[in-house]
Amino acid sequence: MDRILAGLRDAHPDAHCELVSRSPLELLVATVLSAQCTDKQVNRVTADLFRKYRSARDYADAAPDVLEEDIRRIGLFRSKARNLRSACRVLVEQHGGDVPRSLEALTALDGVGRKTANVVLGNAFGLNEGIVVDTHVSRLSQRLKLTTETDPVKIEGALVKLVPREEWTVFSHRLIWHGRRRCFARNPDCAGCELRADCPAALGSV
Repeated sequence: MDRILAGLRDAHPDAHCELVSRSPLELLVATVLSAQCTDKQVNRVTADLFRKYRSARDYADAAPDVLEEDIRRIGLFRSKARNLRSACRVLVEQHGGDVPRSLEALTALDGVGRKTANVVLGNAFGLNEGIVVDTHVSRLSQRLKLTTETDPVKIEGALVKLVPREEWTVFSHRLIWHGRRRCFARNPDCAGCELRADCPAALGSV
């Protein structure tokens, strides 16, 4: 595992969250919108959205049809608009309009699961409370034989035992970057992969 961690560090020293945000609220909103949608598309939409909506109250008080129209280019925009209004209403009523710094409080918000909560805690607050498991992390964890689990929660449970806690957040970014830039779902670039010598899937392709 140490060799894999070192290989990821060397391959992606600048890995970071590719959702553009300037505050915990913006990151929360962007992450909710990112479900089943690319970061690039989310960033296109939030460029205008964040100029219009500056606070949790702005989202909470938004007319449903107006907010839906503002995020229409995002998949599942109706349910996401509903979740954002509901979540931000709770932020206003229970947290003074601020994004809470606990997994329990975050996952109590509509539209916020463990993955979204881990993104916010790790990137907005620097708190390593868990490892973000998206499709890239799930796929690469299995290819690297770090786990045989397929359920995201169980994958996270396996990974936190292998990765030092201080690296949980950046490990996710490095694995995601590797999945986007090298270890593609189809036709992975095994020949050019920095982890080739330690990847059972790559060695099996020889």
